[in-house]
Order: sequence, then C-alpha cells, then structure tokens
Amino acid sequence: MKKLLMAAVFTGTSLVNTLAFAEDYKFDTQGQHAFIQFKVSHLGFSYIVGNFNDFEGTFSFDESNPAASKVNVTIDTSSVDTNHAERDKHLRSADFLLVDKFPEATFVSKSVKPVGDGKAQIVGDFTLRGVTKEVVIDATRIGGGEDPWGGVRQGFEGSTKLALKDFGIPKNLGPATQEVEIYMSFEGVRM
Repeated sequence: MKKLLMAAVFTGTSLVNTLAFAEDYKFDTQGQHAFIQFKVSHLGFSYIVGNFNDFEGTFSFDESNPAASKVNVTIDTSSVDTNHAERDKHLRSADFLLVDKFPEATFVSKSVKPVGDGKAQIVGDFTLRGVTKEVVIDATRIGGGEDPWGGVRQGFEGSTKLALKDFGIPKNLGPATQEVEIYMSFEGVRM
C-alpha cells in the first residue's frame, strides 16, 4: 500500500512538473516578426506569391515535451496581398476567398508529432470559406531564448499544401493551379 501511495504521489508530481514547463506565447505581429505567405502556380507558367498581412496567433510550447504543444491562428482573409490591387480584389471575391461572408480563416492544432532534429508534424483543423479540413503542417523550431528586452521568445516555421477544391473555391485556373502552398514563420513572445 505504501509503495502504491508513493508511486501515485511521484506520478502526480511528475505530471505537475511536466505541465509546469509548458509556456504560452503570442505571435509577435506588432514587431513584424511573423509572416503568413502563400504560393500558387499561375497557369503553370510562373508563381503568384502573396501574404496575409493581418493575423494573430498563440501557442504553448514545452521544450522537454514538444508533443504537448498547441497552436491557434486566426487570419483576416481580407488582408490578402499579392502586390496587385485588381488581383487582390478578385481573390477577395466569391471566386476565391469570399471575404464578405467568411472574413476569417483559422487553424487549431489537435496534435503535435515530433520527428527529430527540432522538426514536428502539427495536425489540426484548418477552416477556410466555412469549410473545415484536417491538415498537417511540417514545422521546424528555429530557436528560442531570452531577447535583448527582457522577454523570452521562440521561433518556428512551417508549411503545408492545400487543395483549393477541398475548401469550396470554385474558380478553376487549370490543372497546374489546383493547390496552394502555405508558408509561415513566426516568433512568439512569452505571455
């Protein structure tokens, strides 16, 4: 009985210690240390590269237990920017993002699977145009630690590919333009 009680106390203490190391961070969008970009083929001849300029995100991270990490991102879809006003207007329309009806896209992680060397697969639900699909983001930890202003930061990058038709995007620009690649890079500041 005494051994069982000691084991239960040790297990409970270990669990509390594991949870105590998870820290919460907020994307540093104010300092412009966070980016969400996309790349899509233009008719198979070149690429269109753009950004979402307005977004916010948070994550929790425990270096000793990366599998316990969590990520949440909200994107203002009307902030799409390809450096071409008429194209951006078209991307906001019903042919693509339909921002009047769906002003936000979101990502909410469900699991993080470390694969070694600071890399992980983040599995989560991505919602765009009112459609939610499970996606996998291939992520890499860039680094982390104290910053010069007395804060603590962690930096990551990640990418995934999305099939446009999976999210109800009706515009078809041909076989070379069926997928969009999403790339993100961000520093999080500990809250």
